[in-house]
Amino acid sequence: MMRAPVLFLFFIFLIAACGSSSTNTGSDSPARYIENKGSDTIVNLALAWAERYQADHADVRISVTGGGSGTGIAALINGTVDMANASRRIKEEEIAEARKQNVNPLEHVIARDAIAVIVNPENPVRELTLQQISDIYSGRITNWSEVGGEDRPIVRLSRETNSGTHIYFLETVLRLGDKENKTLFSMDTLLLPSSEGIIAEVRQNPNAIGYDGLGYVPDDLKTVAVAKEAGGAYVLPSIASVNDKSYPIARDLYMYTNGEPSGVVKEYLDWILSAEAQAIVAELGFVPAQ
Repeated sequence: MMRAPVLFLFFIFLIAACGSSSTNTGSDSPARYIENKGSDTIVNLALAWAERYQADHADVRISVTGGGSGTGIAALINGTVDMANASRRIKEEEIAEARKQNVNPLEHVIARDAIAVIVNPENPVRELTLQQISDIYSGRITNWSEVGGEDRPIVRLSRETNSGTHIYFLETVLRLGDKENKTLFSMDTLLLPSSEGIIAEVRQNPNAIGYDGLGYVPDDLKTVAVAKEAGGAYVLPSIASVNDKSYPIARDLYMYTNGEPSGVVKEYLDWILSAEAQAIVAELGFVPAQ
């Protein structure tokens, strides 16, 4: 007979918990919540930010998950997150879908990033032009000997198609920034779900080539210097080469909110753009937004 009141109290607790909103910003609430989801490129940075911010704001709880830029933007459109992380700009069709759901995606540049082209340390190739990288990933170049390396087949590695990094690399490198260019990744390109997966495969495969956000590239892999065109300067990715625009594969990183943020979301976003938070950007190998 004691089970009935116990179960009743349990269900009252469950209903109260489920009724909590991720956008609850009331000052009298015991905790204020932020749901943050999206780009795997940004996820480590977002986790570092969340940890630091929560240490100084005991009443704030920040949930950070990855899944890709497309996943984060879709969650914003569906109303299940407060902030969507993206390593690419939102697409026109995503904006159109958001408007159907009465969502107004507002863009915030929160950092910058260089996309490093990486190879195994045993690979003698140290320099490539954008055109050569495009030709490698589209399948026009299939052997390392064609770009000054050894007679070995090239193993192409890429992020999966829901990744903002994949889309950026397709548009900026394979298609060389030409909107009329329809070049696609070679059909034998191996699509991997994470930055860590690309790192692991390049580390163990001397024939592999991959690309990743500079903040994810460990010291034991070789980063290729890239030239915008044949005869141009070959430049390695770094904070300095991103800021002076000499490195050709660099981009902004974004957070999207539904309209102008308010309450706890605004407070957190303002802090992200502060000197304290932007110092964490540099610590993790990204480029501060300001």
